[in-house]
Amino acid sequence: MATTLPTRPHLDHLRGQAKTLLAGLKDADPAAVRMFVTHLPAAKGMTAAKARAAGFNLADAQSVTARSNGFESWTALVRHVDQLRMLEGEWRFVALQVDGVDMPAAASSSSLILIDGDHFRTESPGANYDGVFTIDAAVEPMRIDIEFVEGPEAGNWSYGIFELNGDQLTICLGLTGASRPSGFSTKPGSGHALERLRRASATRQPRVTGGTRPAAKASKSTPVPAPVIDSAAFDTPMTPLMRRLEGEWSAVQLIRDEEEMRADWLPFGGQVMVHAKMRIDERTTPMAVDYLNLAGAAKGKVSLGIMDWVGDDARFLIASPGQPRPANFTAPGKGQTLSQWRRRGSTSRSQTS
Repeated sequence: MATTLPTRPHLDHLRGQAKTLLAGLKDADPAAVRMFVTHLPAAKGMTAAKARAAGFNLADAQSVTARSNGFESWTALVRHVDQLRMLEGEWRFVALQVDGVDMPAAASSSSLILIDGDHFRTESPGANYDGVFTIDAAVEPMRIDIEFVEGPEAGNWSYGIFELNGDQLTICLGLTGASRPSGFSTKPGSGHALERLRRASATRQPRVTGGTRPAAKASKSTPVPAPVIDSAAFDTPMTPLMRRLEGEWSAVQLIRDEEEMRADWLPFGGQVMVHAKMRIDERTTPMAVDYLNLAGAAKGKVSLGIMDWVGDDARFLIASPGQPRPANFTAPGKGQTLSQWRRRGSTSRSQTS
């Protein structure tokens, strides 16, 4: 739902705006008259003199305030602001379910969501996510649209529904690329996550900024267009190796930017680590892997990496877009992600390569 409200709207401030608007109409202020004629259905087409003589009252001015901010009525605006303020605070996970599967308590209990106005920050064992959201409190169930600004999902959107009952918050969210859920449940293959949270604090959260969008680089010269990657180049033949990699895998190790995730935080709550097309050169040692990123801030860019096998586990070391391909697995550095994966339901023949 598109609005023009400030980040932390306050009803007293909005009421004050309506009173100022009404006073401006009575004083024939051109801007106030224009607001009434533009946004109040009963004032459509009126001249300034007719608008002043129409006897519009504070309720009409509140209607103008609401409509100019994208709401159909003052009541809808009040409900929206009330819901935003009731969402503020620190929220702890009680339970998390993704695609019909309950996530381990160790992972979800270590995560939290901080909300301030329409800004949020999610802190989880794997990564932090900053962004902004909009809600539609006029529908049932209420809707929430989330834009990720910083973190692994930067540039992506998720669409969901939510219900708030005191200090209990339930959100059913479509993961990146999935549809908006229609109910508070998930099932295999739905791409939906069901989050049950409990408020830990209602105080304002100072470290919630919503993230910072990358600034456009200024240049006096003619910009050089980014190279166009032909995705067809990643449509490689199905090889025995690719067939071996097909299926569902669980992370058993993750090191990102030289920081290792605790083992009891794996798996990491159903978050998408990478959405990409992949090609592998099996002629090299270790094997060379190229990712064409299909989502997030790196969408359309290629990440270079290497892979090998540790027993039956698949191991990958992938550099950030623009960085050179790692030569070996000995010392993962900044901008690199080392991950080791085990096929679901299998016990690896663990050996060191």
